[in-house]
Amino acid sequence: MVEIDGGGTAPSSTPPQRITLTVSGMSCAACAARIERRLNKLDGTTASVNYATRTAIIDAAHPITTEQLCEDISRAGYSAQPKDPAIPDNNDEDATTARKLFARLIVSLILFIPVADLSILFSIMPDTRFPGWQWVLIALVTPVVLWCAYPMHTNAFTGLRHGSTSMDTLVSTGIITATAWSLYSMFHLDDTRHPHGIWNAIISVDNVYFEVACGVTVFILAGRYFEARAKSTAGRAIRSLTGMMPADVEIITPTGTMMLPTRELKLGHHFIVRPGQRIAADGTVIKGTASIDASAMTGESRPIATTPGHDVTGGTISLDGYLVIEATKVGSDTRLAGMIRLVEQAQQEKARAQRLADRIAGIFVPTVATLALTTSLIWLLCGATTANAINNGIAVLIIACPCALGLATPMALMVATGRGAELGVFIKGHTAFDISGHIDTVVFDKTGTLTTGQHSVTLFHTIGNHNQHDTLATITAVETASNHPIATALVAYAHTTLDTTDNAPTIPDADNFHLHHGRGVSATVNNHTIKIGEPTWACHPTPLPPDITTTTTNIRHHGGTAIAVTIDGTLAAIAGLTDTPRPSATTTVTQLHHAGIRCIMLTGDDPTTAHAIAKHIGITDVIAGVLPEDKVHTLRHLRDTGNTVAMVGDGVNDAPALAAADLGIAIGSGTDIAQDAADLIIVRDNLTTVVDALHLAQATNRTIRGNLLWAFGYNVAAIPLAMSGLLNPLIASLAMALSSLFVVANSLRLRTFGHTGHTPDNHLRSK
Repeated sequence: MVEIDGGGTAPSSTPPQRITLTVSGMSCAACAARIERRLNKLDGTTASVNYATRTAIIDAAHPITTEQLCEDISRAGYSAQPKDPAIPDNNDEDATTARKLFARLIVSLILFIPVADLSILFSIMPDTRFPGWQWVLIALVTPVVLWCAYPMHTNAFTGLRHGSTSMDTLVSTGIITATAWSLYSMFHLDDTRHPHGIWNAIISVDNVYFEVACGVTVFILAGRYFEARAKSTAGRAIRSLTGMMPADVEIITPTGTMMLPTRELKLGHHFIVRPGQRIAADGTVIKGTASIDASAMTGESRPIATTPGHDVTGGTISLDGYLVIEATKVGSDTRLAGMIRLVEQAQQEKARAQRLADRIAGIFVPTVATLALTTSLIWLLCGATTANAINNGIAVLIIACPCALGLATPMALMVATGRGAELGVFIKGHTAFDISGHIDTVVFDKTGTLTTGQHSVTLFHTIGNHNQHDTLATITAVETASNHPIATALVAYAHTTLDTTDNAPTIPDADNFHLHHGRGVSATVNNHTIKIGEPTWACHPTPLPPDITTTTTNIRHHGGTAIAVTIDGTLAAIAGLTDTPRPSATTTVTQLHHAGIRCIMLTGDDPTTAHAIAKHIGITDVIAGVLPEDKVHTLRHLRDTGNTVAMVGDGVNDAPALAAADLGIAIGSGTDIAQDAADLIIVRDNLTTVVDALHLAQATNRTIRGNLLWAFGYNVAAIPLAMSGLLNPLIASLAMALSSLFVVANSLRLRTFGHTGHTPDNHLRSK
């Protein structure tokens, strides 16, 4: 899928194109559903509109411009503008909306109190009415029904002008109907026909609904105010991440230095980071040393020592040193921007439950309007007064507003993805939420996942007449082309040894480099064929000598990795490398076992080494000595036998397995291809974050189910009550607002996930 900037059209040679728009004017899920249906009617387009994030994502099979899409949305009564998905939105629009709603809420609340008091007083005690009492009520009510409820009226009228309805249609109709009927009643009551005032009291109770018009406005505004506040809170994590990137950067120019906005930083620029400053982009240190605080990105509290040659990540902080860094990734390509983009994409996507809710909301509003009209007509036909009939119709309009239904899923997803980002869990889409609650098997890669991936050479012996220094120079020539942790360790060991050697040989050039996944590497050096890797593979077809077999067996039994070096098929050296388990690996496996989840180690390493590491960590199921394609076959077999499988890995060779699993979990310090193939990315070094990720997804699913159960149950139960005449419109509006607030409050519980004493559930659900 190709994402393009919102301002243009993807080349016709690379369909489908993806366009992201920010949509304004939506008041409920029915609005989103209506826009979505309209966009999906365009030739070759597939659209998804999210009410909670105010975002429309359009995948177009044929060339189409953002201007065409925006015009089509405008014709539906809404507005839209292009949004570049690569640039995070740091504006807290929800906070601005909340402030505007708060002003209207305060005015309506202040005026509602005297309106309600006077309406009740004039109804039950008609003798208290004084000349002009109607005008006093009108003066108090007018600002509420005109200014405070103005956004609802404008949205409703705009929708009707374009032949559509929304929740605001129901609310506005209810307010206008209550106000109009009250005005009619006040000025058309015949007091002389009822000298004792009893009839007037009854009539006024049934017919003067100013307190209903004001009360509905107050409760709707209150619900929307708290909804906007909740959305602002849910988006705080993204804004915090965005704020980690400095606004300006000091770059080095031929004539000195100059300050430049960070967004204008280019690849290859050299920029300066002083003590206490944040690093403006991903890059490589070319000068200086410093301790880097990367806790916000990795969760690791200890500073990381950085020297020339080390890679650094944008958004981290130089604590105590002066650095000159060459930018290798800037703007939307940085790791931080990528993580922010993952959260935004997860919030924009829709889970299956939300798609169902949107479809229901899309037909809900016209259905409810029909029910309200039908209710009034039935009551009239059954002999009820016009007042009672209208009263019951208004109650149906108000009680049935699908606010809670539209908020049930996206509100929970927004809060969960934001909280996940704070915990170091980046969720790429709704699939992670849908699947995580059903995981019963977790498959771990070994190197770089269960272990630190930082190998060290503990044994190195040359064989026969091979010179150690020449062999190390040959190893360096070959392994420099590889980014495998074992290759890195061998090269580091070789450099350390050769740097302390007088007359060290020159590092030769290597040609014809080949990576043999799960086996090793090969190349040609000075016309000699070099193979470095698993001993049996490297020495094939010659069998290993008995003493070498004993050495490699001892290495593996101690959890190490044995590596052989052959030159033209002759064994030249044997090396032993150790890779220590992550400190958090044992705790993670223990927690998963307690939850009834099966843990499996799946590795290309030899079985003896794998079992030694697995025994130390606490894993009993080990599948070792497998190639990358065998990992995929293993995962498919596990799934075919009825297991729901999560795969945790970090390397290039893990990418196919991550994609083949029901849920792919990539370690954030791993390769880009592994992260691209995964559904979840763990950016912290603590492996227990895997447990947090599964736990958070389960808690989110339970929250969504609770929200939907309440939203559906509320409407199913409340509409018949309103139609039967058992609900006053004022009570109906209060109940409707409380329904939305329940969904918002229930979703916000996820904000406390992971806090001591405030985790929604203390452990993963037992299987």
